[in-house]
Amino acid sequence: MPLPPLVSNPNYSFPFSLKHRFPMAKFGLLQDYLRERQLLTTANHFRPGAAKAGLIELAHCPSYVNSFINNTLDKTALRRMGLPWSEALVRRSITAVNGSFLTAQLALKYGLACHLAGGTHHAHYDFGSGFCIFNDLAITAKALIAQQKVAKILIFDCDVHQGDGTATLLASEDSIFTCSVHCDKNFPARKAISDLDIDIPKGCRDQTYLAIVEAQLLKLLAEQQPDLVIYDAGVDVYSGDPLGLLDISLEGIRTRDHMVVQHCLSRNIPIATVIGGGYDRDHKALAARHAIVIEEATKLYQ
Repeated sequence: MPLPPLVSNPNYSFPFSLKHRFPMAKFGLLQDYLRERQLLTTANHFRPGAAKAGLIELAHCPSYVNSFINNTLDKTALRRMGLPWSEALVRRSITAVNGSFLTAQLALKYGLACHLAGGTHHAHYDFGSGFCIFNDLAITAKALIAQQKVAKILIFDCDVHQGDGTATLLASEDSIFTCSVHCDKNFPARKAISDLDIDIPKGCRDQTYLAIVEAQLLKLLAEQQPDLVIYDAGVDVYSGDPLGLLDISLEGIRTRDHMVVQHCLSRNIPIATVIGGGYDRDHKALAARHAIVIEEATKLYQ
């Protein structure tokens, strides 16, 4: 049975306070979930190493990168970042950035690849925000364009929160088109300007949401003719997510993920997926939710 390339590293999860809103355990649990179902095996598992500073600095201020790595950020910056600094957080952050970059390269080679992390779209040029430290989406896209691996990239972000950092970091990049499909009344309070912003009304349900997502994706694939799609498959659109505000069912998420991947593959457009946001206190249930995009991608890859 052919399996798509999956990218992950054990350091994505590390000992972390269960009282904190950010579910750090979900990354390790997602790896466990996929291994148990034989979707993540030694044959299709790609393990990224730490990103070099030069890669991260394609999208971020060198002094900010240095301050985070060396724990010299001030209290205001740490509070805005939303995560307590630790050496384990540094290792995880610089590895996950490289994970998304590796996933995109594998997608170009195999047509499809999935990262079991990523989607840190609130990170800006010189500060972290909303549990996001470095913007893996912007870094990956800028690196591929700089290396002339592709001429046009579409970032299709379906996390429930607007990808404000991605929009700001890539505002002047004509070769990278940013689309954010997000809840209109959710974080961040002050929205940035993506190339295309789709405001989904609070409480929106499956039928309306899926129609909007499909219509916009089809339009963008036709107009932009991308060489690669980077898809942020955030599951915080789920009706039970504490930070979501939308009313999307598990089946709705499954339909969305299948639809996005299928539309890309049927047009021979490589697609790299990242898991994006999800904040359920039940970390095992959350991991299973994040696995949906991998499960659907695997069906279509076969």
